[in-house]
Amino acid sequence: MGVCGCDDEEKDDKLHDECGVVGLFLKQKKDESDEDFSARKQNIAKEAYYGLYSLQHRGQDSAGIAASDGADIKIHKGMGTVGEVFRAENLNMLTGHIAVGHVRYATAGSATIENAQPMLLNSKLGGVAVAHNGQLVNYEQLREMLEENGSTFVSTSDTEVIVKLIAKSYKKGLERALTDTIQMIKGSFALVVMTEKCLIGARDPNGIRPLCLGEVDGGWILASESCAIDAVNGKFIRDIHPGEIVIINEDGVLSFEFGERTSKRTCVFEYVYFARPDSIMDGIAVTEARLRMGECLARESAVPADVVVGVPDSGLEAARGYANEANIPCAIGIIKNKYIGRTFIAPTQQERENLVFVKLNAVRSVVEGKRVVVIDDSIVRGTTSRRLVQILRRAGAKEVHFRISSPPVKFPCYFGINTPSRGELISSQHNEEEICKEIGADSLAFISAEGMLNACKICNPEQYGFCKGCFTGEYPMSVPGEINGKRL
Repeated sequence: MGVCGCDDEEKDDKLHDECGVVGLFLKQKKDESDEDFSARKQNIAKEAYYGLYSLQHRGQDSAGIAASDGADIKIHKGMGTVGEVFRAENLNMLTGHIAVGHVRYATAGSATIENAQPMLLNSKLGGVAVAHNGQLVNYEQLREMLEENGSTFVSTSDTEVIVKLIAKSYKKGLERALTDTIQMIKGSFALVVMTEKCLIGARDPNGIRPLCLGEVDGGWILASESCAIDAVNGKFIRDIHPGEIVIINEDGVLSFEFGERTSKRTCVFEYVYFARPDSIMDGIAVTEARLRMGECLARESAVPADVVVGVPDSGLEAARGYANEANIPCAIGIIKNKYIGRTFIAPTQQERENLVFVKLNAVRSVVEGKRVVVIDDSIVRGTTSRRLVQILRRAGAKEVHFRISSPPVKFPCYFGINTPSRGELISSQHNEEEICKEIGADSLAFISAEGMLNACKICNPEQYGFCKGCFTGEYPMSVPGEINGKRL
């Protein structure tokens, strides 16, 4: 995904998942006079476009699609959202029966076209296009090894390392090249890989980042979330298993496992915040998980109040669950301005903090004169929470009680989430009482880690493992450390 970091000019008060991926394969038919199929081949990039649009929440800095007609791979990518990068003429150029697409949220120093995906490598053995969601913890070592062996790099993205490793072993055959590469990379990865002839998906042995398989008319789709399958009128089949590779070609879907089976550790923050509410991941409906988190939050930290309001968008379902369990009315009390993108950057820290007043506003008729419980998914730096308290008090709220549907975020993520250093995480530096005072609320409570995990397990008792490193500091594998509070 890229080198981690945090640019002062880009600071906001949310964690960001760094990307979403999609891949499509349409079977070739002998009867090329089939007009419907021929039209779908011509529109393969448009279908990938619709899939990416549904994954736009996973990244807004760059987007790209590569397509193969069986002989050549063409690609178009650029900086911005899906709608900004693609025009009709771009999509019309990307004809064929296979496509992979990518949306990306960039970290510091990496918001450049060189780091946009998919990444395409052409060689005398053929072309390979790779789109990657996740982050490699051994990126630096692998890059150094490749450079010592003569490889040159044009990006700072760890995805380019994956592409170069595949190419290095390509003469052994695609399946062997993929297996060799995947056994070398460590960290989190959900990959979609395309050659001129086939589509491949792979998920890391811990299953940290999501990837699922669906069926479309005449073919198959791989995507980060099931909502992308719905967007192309497909049928969800299943999640790709941790440590599984699927190869999709004219013969169908071939599945095999690489390496030893490890413990499943799906990122729990997908359910708290990242995933779209209408997605289902590893058998857990995201909306239901958030509803259950809200219910648990009410059982753990109920407070007398007149109304419950959720912070849009991911706090809304948790608010409904809290209100149901606490038997308090739930209302839309905070409105989000959906037309402010990440390109709306203010030059100073004070102006950046004041943007919360533009992005969010209170509904006076809902909160005036009332004791208000505010449900949000997380507190990162505390900036948004402090401004929200000010907004609600300005609208006449008598009391403002903050409730958070995740535990305190105390540690960085090394697996594809852009988190600040520990020194910038308010929960790493302050206890609950101090944070409450800092944001100006009447009370503050976080859900317990046990409560959050139980909320997910209620939705699917067979989903037995989660990565919760950003809350506990316990990671599924060894990770880089920090020096003077800065992430390596």
